[in-house]
Amino acid sequence: MRPSGTSPPVLLAVAHGSRDGRAQAEIRSLAAGVSALAPGIGVRAAFLQHARPSLARALAAAGPAAAVVPLLLAGGYHLSGDIVPLAGQAGLPVAGPLGPDPRLVTALADRLAEAGAPGGAPVVLAAAGSADPLARAAASRQAAMLAAHRRAPVLAAFAAAGHPTVTEAVAILAGPAAGPVAVAAYLLAPGQFHDRLAVTGASWVSAPLAGHPALPALVLDRYLAAVGQTGPGNRSHDLTSVACLPCPGLAP
Repeated sequence: MRPSGTSPPVLLAVAHGSRDGRAQAEIRSLAAGVSALAPGIGVRAAFLQHARPSLARALAAAGPAAAVVPLLLAGGYHLSGDIVPLAGQAGLPVAGPLGPDPRLVTALADRLAEAGAPGGAPVVLAAAGSADPLARAAASRQAAMLAAHRRAPVLAAFAAAGHPTVTEAVAILAGPAAGPVAVAAYLLAPGQFHDRLAVTGASWVSAPLAGHPALPALVLDRYLAAVGQTGPGNRSHDLTSVACLPCPGLAP
């Protein structure tokens, strides 16, 4: 039993946020999936933009036994410039981003199979994008992991900031023969970025990742690393390597 007067542990899952109601529903569903894995932890969703509760409000209500898990697939300004400073003011630990991670390879491969993409098809890993070169490099590492798993070419590309764009990458992999190319959505939830992938010239476009069964365990492992525990398959990330650079144009 928890000693009388102590605060319950809280996992504050912080997403970018979107005006798209589908995205908000996916994030809340992911938080519910994490809660089902850890009934002794209060799992709460919060958003940086476009949805409620805001990160500031959620931090104020979370209590001193909380830890923040960014629902971000890579580092960048939203982690180093938004989440880390606000959590630091509250004295709360912050986990690393969700990617890159081998469990995301499983999720991406499953989503491609669901979309009908054959195993040997070249793939564009479509990330949201960032002005942060470390975030772009992280997407490239995830692409290399997926390529090793599929034994087929995988090229990281970006829906907003960064090059190549997804359309450019599809053209590169299609080559002069204009062969079929798949796009793996390296996005958590539906919204503007995912909608853009339908007009990139790809033959197959996979669904976002948040609803995949691998995601709740990944989020929980990031939390356990942040509070100094170890979960199965846990891989911690070094927040000191996250550069604080702006990423304009990333609001979905």
